[in-house]
Amino acid sequence: MITRKMTRFLLIVVCFAQPILASAQSSLHAFKLQQVALLPGVFKDAQQTDKTYMLALDPDRLLAPYLTEAGLTPKKKNYGNWENTGLDGHIGGHYLSALSNMYAATNDAEINRRLDYMLLELKRCQDKIGSGYLGGTPGGTAMWKDIAAGKIEADTFALNKKWVPLYNIHKLFAGLRDAYLIAGKPMAKEILVRLTDYIAGVASGLTDEQIQTMLISEHGGLNEVFADVSVITGQDKYLILARRFSHKEILNPLILGEDRLNNLHANMQIPKAVGFQRIAEVGGDKDYGKAAQFFWETVVNNRTVVIGGNSVNEHFNPTGNFTKMITDVAGPETCNSYNMLKLTRHLFENAGEVKYMDYYERVLYNHILSSQHPTHGGFVYYTSMRPQHYRVYSQPQETMWCCVGSGMENHGKYGELIYSYQQKNVYVNLFIASRLNWAAQGLVLSQTTKFPDNETTRLLIESVKPGSFSIKVRYPNWVAAGKLQIKINGARVNVDARAGSYINLTRVWKKGDVIDVRLPMGLSTEKLPDSSNYVAFLHGPIVLAAKTDTANLDNLIADADQFGGYRARGKMYPLDSAPVLTSNTSDLTKYLKPVKGKGQTFTAAELISPAKFKNLELIPFYKLHDARYMIYWHKGPVTNVVN
Repeated sequence: MITRKMTRFLLIVVCFAQPILASAQSSLHAFKLQQVALLPGVFKDAQQTDKTYMLALDPDRLLAPYLTEAGLTPKKKNYGNWENTGLDGHIGGHYLSALSNMYAATNDAEINRRLDYMLLELKRCQDKIGSGYLGGTPGGTAMWKDIAAGKIEADTFALNKKWVPLYNIHKLFAGLRDAYLIAGKPMAKEILVRLTDYIAGVASGLTDEQIQTMLISEHGGLNEVFADVSVITGQDKYLILARRFSHKEILNPLILGEDRLNNLHANMQIPKAVGFQRIAEVGGDKDYGKAAQFFWETVVNNRTVVIGGNSVNEHFNPTGNFTKMITDVAGPETCNSYNMLKLTRHLFENAGEVKYMDYYERVLYNHILSSQHPTHGGFVYYTSMRPQHYRVYSQPQETMWCCVGSGMENHGKYGELIYSYQQKNVYVNLFIASRLNWAAQGLVLSQTTKFPDNETTRLLIESVKPGSFSIKVRYPNWVAAGKLQIKINGARVNVDARAGSYINLTRVWKKGDVIDVRLPMGLSTEKLPDSSNYVAFLHGPIVLAAKTDTANLDNLIADADQFGGYRARGKMYPLDSAPVLTSNTSDLTKYLKPVKGKGQTFTAAELISPAKFKNLELIPFYKLHDARYMIYWHKGPVTNVVN
């Protein structure tokens, strides 16, 4: 007899625990990264650049905090920056996840060797400590003994006078989970379960009130990982732990549909919501699911700027006033979008709604892809929305910010949602050059495209088992009604689906069948969420920006300054000196003229003032680097704004 626990265990072994409910037949399932290979294009280039950055790092330096805390002699000294000032070890956790993604996506032997080496060394540390504890936080072993004894002193960025140790250990938890679920490493599971048992043992002696006091301190998505461990092990005790580590001060208002997020540290809250959704999936907790859904809706609809990111100086804007998004240099944080994509993936797989993929695509191109330098691979912390400001990029041996850790993960997992499946049917969610190999169905499906430089994509059936099934192609909301076109083997197909749905192509597919999709990309504008007089331009889902100049780019490549190296510290040009839009017409896009011979490049000489800016070219923001830029433009002269 197969029990519920055994069923959950079998699911994890066979499917590597994709974050979905096994029993939900209507749910979509993500393919494993091993099943989707990127083909030549901008995303594969970014993946390779990321791999080079990762390989420039020294695993022994990343492991040093763990060995030190275990009483072992490190083979090399810690990295500096955030890695030797209290957050020691957090990049090591991210590195496990990044290696797992990259190995699954590329099957690279050196990436695999490094992952195995990291796990062996971490196991050696855990064995030496002996209690099951493992961590890089200086004095972490003693801190957890104090917590077990009820000695808890918490504020937003500290716990028992240490720099966010719960957030830190969450990176290790997530890295171990990913090494097992994504890369298939059994040793990672062993280390993960022992570490979870240690934390569960500490928690068993604490009241719910004491745990909620701990959760005042930033703690990442511990609740998400504990829910995952319950699936990995088939034991409900870890789901109970996940619920106990869910921050009720944030959870309860969200359940009621109340937005109390103004001025809160944004990336402290997003991982909590990912955990709420995971608990809903694993345990059927409808209120947790309601909270996660409402969180997504209010952040995306009320707090998100045109690139898909959110926050200023790491905090959520008041929904009715986005002035600081323009005046401050510290715009959306990349970690926020990294975590919002996690939440979006969960919600999409459960509901299958196109709005989730429209948002996912917007973030992927305009924030995530733009956050990595295309040649040296440095990662961006803040993407400034301030007119005529710029971004700062990390360097491997000096900068160890949170957005470096999540950045290494981002560009290795581009294949995670290009396709998904439901029973025998395949969903084409994103228009990215790639090849899907679905052995269970005998299906090899390739997608060749230069989207978004070209507004077409081609799907080729390279092999397939006999039998009828559906290929469902996303009809994005940015394609005008009735404009999307499809041909199968050269013959035009009637498209009766509407924008915001999936086009259902059902037939007995044969080897060699070709599906050509045309996705006309119109020009549009989008205001700031507070509907103020700043607008941005888009071509389809792609944000257009203008390079203004390359002067005064201080710290363009970041230094090791602990709390300032990631902020663009160069001169702030006065807002009233920025180019503006001179027309108040409702259709500003009519002024944009394509530049002959340059894809996705436009000028707007009749619209832009003063005269010295009239020849600015608007190009995809993800292609614009090492320069000052304009994303948001003021309609008319700038007045009554603090520069």
